[in-house]
Amino acid sequence: MKRDKYLLRSMMFVPGHNERLLVSASRSNADALILDVEDSVMPASNKQLAREKIIEKVSAGLFKNHVLFPRINDRESGFLLKDVTALMIEGITGFVYPKAFTGQDIYFFDKLLETLEAEKGFPPGKFKIVPLIETPAAVLNAQQICLASERVIAIAYGCEDFISHLGGIHDAGGKSLFAPRAMIAMAARATGVIPIDTVHIHVHDLKDLEENVTLARLLGFEGMLILHPKEIEIAHKYFTPSEKEVADAYEMLRLAEEAEKQNKGVAIMNGKFVGPPIIQMAKDIIARDILVKRKAADVAQ
Repeated sequence: MKRDKYLLRSMMFVPGHNERLLVSASRSNADALILDVEDSVMPASNKQLAREKIIEKVSAGLFKNHVLFPRINDRESGFLLKDVTALMIEGITGFVYPKAFTGQDIYFFDKLLETLEAEKGFPPGKFKIVPLIETPAAVLNAQQICLASERVIAIAYGCEDFISHLGGIHDAGGKSLFAPRAMIAMAARATGVIPIDTVHIHVHDLKDLEENVTLARLLGFEGMLILHPKEIEIAHKYFTPSEKEVADAYEMLRLAEEAEKQNKGVAIMNGKFVGPPIIQMAKDIIARDILVKRKAADVAQ
């Protein structure tokens, strides 16, 4: 299935009831903001305040340069319908859906969105879904979660809930997270969905963050969940193609086109064959570079 493409190098959590943090987040260069009405909004009496604050700020155009995904409360919370009904407004891109266990959870949520879109006069499929993969069941079902709805544009790993459900230990080296991270990235790539890596809980240890983002990039992730604005620069550095990568990608395509015209079958660049997988990778790098430059141009306006 064809997915809409978004630039999601950084998806930063912002407590929806905290006016100071909402205003601060609006000045950040995060690609997307997760306006939270779930875990960071406690006690539960603050959830209505969070809905009202988010509606007020979004309607006022405070977040005009950001993609916005409120994180709603889960299906068992008793707040899900209130959250979605209130926050399905212009300016919202979609919703982060917590505690997705199987594809059925996403199918249910898709149909709920479909019903509310019709009631509110929005075109069907307008609001997207980013499921949070937070349990062992969700990791094992990640591919079916991705395929459950065309609204799913990305899946994001929630490591702390995962480790809690697993009964494991979040070790300093991240060994306990390696397998689920790899599985989530593979499930996303297999289905044309953007893989988003987990939060980095040691927000002040930027050296450790850089090591984690380097590994995330190697595993195929395209962005990460962010807890603090100071993490954004490093996330963008590693999830943005370098000038050399982009230049090499264009050169690969040029050589491949030249080889085809000369009926050579395959091109060679720096002693390496430029076959179909390499050509597709080059196209992906160029497409991502275009998204990055488009975002920079939009912010500059």
